[in-house]
Amino acid sequence: MLTEFLSTLHFSFSVTGPIFMMVVLGGILKKYGIIGKAFVDQASIMVFKVSLPVMLGMSMIRTDIATVFDPMTIASASLSTLLVFILLTLTANVFVKNPRDKGVYVQGAFRGNLAIVGLALCVNLYGDAGIAKASIVMSILSLVYNVLAIYTLTSTLTDKKLNVFSMIVSMTKNPLIIGIMFGISINLLHVPIHPVILQTGDYLAQLTLPVALLCIGASLSFNDMKDTKGVASIAVIAKLVVSPIIITYIAYLSGFSKMDLGILFLMASTPTAAASYIMVKAMKGNETLAANIIVMSTVGSLFTVSIGLAILKSFALI
Repeated sequence: MLTEFLSTLHFSFSVTGPIFMMVVLGGILKKYGIIGKAFVDQASIMVFKVSLPVMLGMSMIRTDIATVFDPMTIASASLSTLLVFILLTLTANVFVKNPRDKGVYVQGAFRGNLAIVGLALCVNLYGDAGIAKASIVMSILSLVYNVLAIYTLTSTLTDKKLNVFSMIVSMTKNPLIIGIMFGISINLLHVPIHPVILQTGDYLAQLTLPVALLCIGASLSFNDMKDTKGVASIAVIAKLVVSPIIITYIAYLSGFSKMDLGILFLMASTPTAAASYIMVKAMKGNETLAANIIVMSTVGSLFTVSIGLAILKSFALI
């Protein structure tokens, strides 16, 4: 019994451990002045606009699209995310007193860091096959996240009506969506690519996760957690515990298992995305609350993901 438990624990840590170590290393490098705010800002832009789109595109180019594009998985992820969003919107009326903080709370509790932490977890657990399938799920969920985030923040922070056209145009300009669609197009059209270009793309792709995780670690700050700790804590519990349970259980009832169930769990279990802070700040919302949710969920996810993986593994579901 003890041996089985230790084996399961080792399995979980083998997935989350490297991510944890890179995030910690980012914090250490910042503390000793080896990397600073300028590096983090510039590296984050490079990852978002260059290396991550290239990584996703390269994954699509080398993938058998027909085998990884699963409408049922995409539908389950999207519909269960929508259900979580509705539940969070309802609970915001109970847990959040300030009306302007309700959208910040809702977004922080459902919008996960799919592109970095989610993909990193899937790569660690399933390798190249995982990143291909996860990229498809991520691209669809990213669209869902953007729509829901814009809706909840617009409805709570401004008096403006939702501009659907502007929202669609903005999403089509997203570098991650462009990278995925470019890769899929090359794949389906069988466009030949010179080996030199492929190797260059691989070099850029290999930069993505290590640099991005270092930036997350260097960006963490525990200094401004005073007034918003209560609401932030509730949002983090919803993000790291309630949401993964709901989404994974729905997937299980729908008949998913092994890689499909594992990917949906990992995507649902990711900490809050840094983009949530950027949107809140741009719309003059409670940026301190948004930042606290990101920090607390990033640290907490290192434990909740490990525990969740251990439970799923012990029941032979993944």
